[in-house]
Amino acid sequence: MLAIDIHTHAFHPRIAARAVASLERTYGLRCQASGLLADLERQEQAAGIDRYALLCAATSASQVVPANNYAIEVHGSDAGCGVAFGTLHPGFAKWEAELDRLERAGIRGLKLHPDFQGFHMADPAFEPIFEACSGRFVILFHIGSFTEHASLALSSPMELKRIVHRFPRLDVIAAHMGGYRMWNLAMDVLRGIPPAHLWLDTSSTTPFVSRSDLGRLFGLLPEDHYCFGTDWPIYRPEEEMRRLKKKTDWSDDRLERLMGNAASLLADYGMLDGTRGA
Repeated sequence: MLAIDIHTHAFHPRIAARAVASLERTYGLRCQASGLLADLERQEQAAGIDRYALLCAATSASQVVPANNYAIEVHGSDAGCGVAFGTLHPGFAKWEAELDRLERAGIRGLKLHPDFQGFHMADPAFEPIFEACSGRFVILFHIGSFTEHASLALSSPMELKRIVHRFPRLDVIAAHMGGYRMWNLAMDVLRGIPPAHLWLDTSSTTPFVSRSDLGRLFGLLPEDHYCFGTDWPIYRPEEEMRRLKKKTDWSDDRLERLMGNAASLLADYGMLDGTRGA
C-alpha cells in the first residue's frame, strides 16, 4: 500500500521565500519548512511517504496557465514522487480547454482555495465546471475561514454540503477535516452526509483540536474516507504523524491505513505511476 500525503505545497525557487512569508502572515504561524520542492521530496522520503500531492491555486485568471504549467512539469517528472493537481479560477474563460490540457498531461485533480483565490464556493461561475468535472476530475477544496460569521465565509462546511448535494457525482476532498477553524460547525453540518464521493484530509487540524474533537471528526465518515495530509511547508510529515498518533492512540497499522487511503482514489483517476498520461 502506497503512503500518500494528499496536501502539500511547493513553489518555484524564484517565489518560494515570498510564498512562505505570505503563508506565515495569513495564518499567523511559523512554517516548518522552506517551500522548495527538493526539500519537500527529501522530507517525505525520510518520513516513509511514497507519494505526495502537490497543490497550487491561481489567485487570478492570468495565473491559471502558469500555475498549471508548473503542475504539469512536476507531474510529468521522473525525478520525484509528486502527483500534481491543477487549478482554475472563476475569471478564466477557457476552462474547458484547460481541463483537456491537464487531462492529456495525466492530471485529473484540481485544487481550489476560495479564500486565497477570492471567490465564493457557491459562485455560479463554477457550476458548469463542477458538472464537467463530475466523474472526470477530483477536486480538493480548502474549507474554512477565520470569520466569526460562517454565512459570510468564502468557504465553509455549509457550502461544502451544498456542493456535494448539488453535484452528487463530483468526487471532493475537503481539506482540514472539512473546515479550518470551523471544526465544530463541520461536526454539525457534515454528520450523516452521503459519503460515497466525499473525503476529508487531516491537514492543519491536529495542532488545534482536542483529542475528543478529533475523535468526533474521525467519526463523520467511514474510516477509508480520510486522507493523510500535512499542509507542507507549514508542517513536516514526521511531525504530523507523531501528532496524529499522540492524539488518537492509533496503532501503527491504523495510521498506515490512513496514509494509504488516498491511493485508491488517485489510482481511479490514473494519477499514480504506470497510469500517467502521455
